[in-house]
Amino acid sequence: MLHIKRGKVIEILSRSKEKTKILVAVDEKEERALNYNLITGEVAVDDEVLLNTTAVELKLGTGGYHFVLYNLHSMSPSLEEDQGHIMKLRYTPLQLKVFATEEQNHPNHHKFLEFQSLKELPVIVGSLHSMLTPIAATLKYMNPNIKITYIMTDAAALPIYFSDTVYQLKEKSIVDSTITVGHAFGGDLEAVNIYNGLIAAKEITACDIAIVTMGPGIVGTGTPYGFTGIEQGQILDAVKDLGGIPIGVPRISFSDPRERHYGISHHSLTVFSKIAKTKVRMILPILPDKEKKFLYEQLEYLNIHRKHTIIEEDGSILSEALNQFNLSVKTMGRSLKDDTVFFLACSAAAVYGCGLLKNYYRK
Repeated sequence: MLHIKRGKVIEILSRSKEKTKILVAVDEKEERALNYNLITGEVAVDDEVLLNTTAVELKLGTGGYHFVLYNLHSMSPSLEEDQGHIMKLRYTPLQLKVFATEEQNHPNHHKFLEFQSLKELPVIVGSLHSMLTPIAATLKYMNPNIKITYIMTDAAALPIYFSDTVYQLKEKSIVDSTITVGHAFGGDLEAVNIYNGLIAAKEITACDIAIVTMGPGIVGTGTPYGFTGIEQGQILDAVKDLGGIPIGVPRISFSDPRERHYGISHHSLTVFSKIAKTKVRMILPILPDKEKKFLYEQLEYLNIHRKHTIIEEDGSILSEALNQFNLSVKTMGRSLKDDTVFFLACSAAAVYGCGLLKNYYRK
């Protein structure tokens, strides 16, 4: 059920075209909230708003924000004439229309009818949103001229506006284009599923390489198949089905205190042993012998080393890339220093992907 409360806007913390971060008075307390301007309209100080407070009250990972459901002082934006008929968040009180790039009246509709193959487009597929920055930064640092498209799935946050990471990467011209697929929305292009998202990346954004991850906020239950990152295996298969080169990024950590995420996470072990049906390129970072031995024991136990092509790459260039773009990284609250191996795995996949490009260039 929804937890809904009334609040009053007392301060604008930041504002962009897509979202406004606000401070609201709720139950005589000051709380932070997010207003999606393109959904619920603009918001101003002294406006009374209805807030979805569910996640904060349950202490879930929304970054500590409530969400504006309705602004009692202003109307929502009017629907643009003749701009889209595909609904996302379908049959919910918040369903919204988008102009999906494959719609029949969209200028790009014919490209989906004419599509034949991704023609070995490298596609790096991760399982956490925190993988995006290290992958993209490494790619752009190694080859400043390549075009990178980010495809965000609907396995976590649905509005791409929620991601400060995406905003930062686009502002710094690291990611060139974004595509939101399924019920995710707000990308430069909208697509109804991952297959058309991949086709759009190749045929419309004309990227040299694509990165696919969910938005912020993976869901996990501690059960073998009960995590939204399980989509990684299906996406890798989709890349191969369409004629691309699927590059899988395993979730690796020697800093996570949870045993099931130590070494190669049980999430990745499940994806690469059970879910991905096609042979993919699984990239490991170059590590000291002790850690490397532990990873290979995990892979051999589940015969993943026989099912997929295991490739080791040096991801240590990451620190240079982050310094170049003045970026920092975090996953589960841990920084590059706190969880080095996790981020090296991401950078290693980018190094490998960059090496596949015809216009390869390394500083």
